[in-house]
Amino acid sequence: MTIELIPVHGIPEIREGDVIADAIATAAAEQGTPLADGDCLVVTQKIVSKAEGRIVAIDATDPNAKHALVEAESVRILRRRGPLLISETTHGFVCANAGIDLSNVDDGTAALLPIDSDRSAQRIRERLAAQVGVACAVIVSDTFGRAWRNGLTDVAIGVAGLLAILDLRGTLDDRGRELEVTEVAIADEVAGAAELVMGKATKVPVAIVRGLDPAWFGNGRVTDLVRAPGGDLFR
Repeated sequence: MTIELIPVHGIPEIREGDVIADAIATAAAEQGTPLADGDCLVVTQKIVSKAEGRIVAIDATDPNAKHALVEAESVRILRRRGPLLISETTHGFVCANAGIDLSNVDDGTAALLPIDSDRSAQRIRERLAAQVGVACAVIVSDTFGRAWRNGLTDVAIGVAGLLAILDLRGTLDDRGRELEVTEVAIADEVAGAAELVMGKATKVPVAIVRGLDPAWFGNGRVTDLVRAPGGDLFR
């Protein structure tokens, strides 16, 4: 299997009310890589938040203002260390500062996570099916840190048309032993791969991932990726 990662250039600055799917389809066609059935689009959270009006005013020089905003976007604060808060969002994500981001937005503003990222992904998918006639999966991605490891990577915070978890339990490994616990975070892996061609400062907020196994497509949800508190030994 060969997988292609295709950055989508030429997407204009997204503002509240813009239809992201239309901008993606136009830019992909103009650069000579029109969308096709079986593609998976990875769309950064930032442009989704902009289109959905999830940009708020904030005084970035006032740590109390940022802390108040983080607390408003969280169901609980797990850890505090200086200016950093680790919180659990209303979506169930455990991340730094409730996923609030001050990068790639106008001064004096901050981007909040979409209210329902699965629904955001589904709206893009449905619009592409209706207007372009293609059956694509869509992932909304964001940059998260990871417990026990340094560095950042992109993960899925919204999924539509793709399995979030590829469950290999009950299948056999290459020695014929049955796999008992293996569940692959396929949506996170696709999001992380796509980030390689998007970057953080290149103004490429969307990538096409082409060539995924058809068996990976299905009705995934981002909640499939969120470990329940009862299975978390550290909460």
